[in-house]
Amino acid sequence: MKRNYSIAIALFIFAGTMVVSSCKKKKDTIAKVFVMDENNNPVTTCRVILKPEPSESAAGKTLIDADTAVTNSSGEAIFNYNELYQLGQAGVAVLNVEAFKDGLTGSSVIQIKEEVTSETTVFIK
Repeated sequence: MKRNYSIAIALFIFAGTMVVSSCKKKKDTIAKVFVMDENNNPVTTCRVILKPEPSESAAGKTLIDADTAVTNSSGEAIFNYNELYQLGQAGVAVLNVEAFKDGLTGSSVIQIKEEVTSETTVFIK
């Protein structure tokens, strides 16, 4: 009889652990790039590209695809990396940032951190 209680308690603890661990919801993993001109004004409709460097692993496998967005009226381009980040993963990516508009260019680097909004500013000249 004592053995049945031990098994029941062990199953109860196991089930409780599974329920608690599966309740954690993943928060958004977002990258925001602000594009500014030389006068520190936001640049609208600017093309922004985020891409890994290097783009391939030593085995020749593509690590992350380049991602493109256009800045809004606040000079902000937003990228969502929810699908790239998996719960329990330490870090997401470090990406090169390139911005282009009317012959003007700028570049930067952004570190995408898990479950937060990571930001950088690019000045185009």
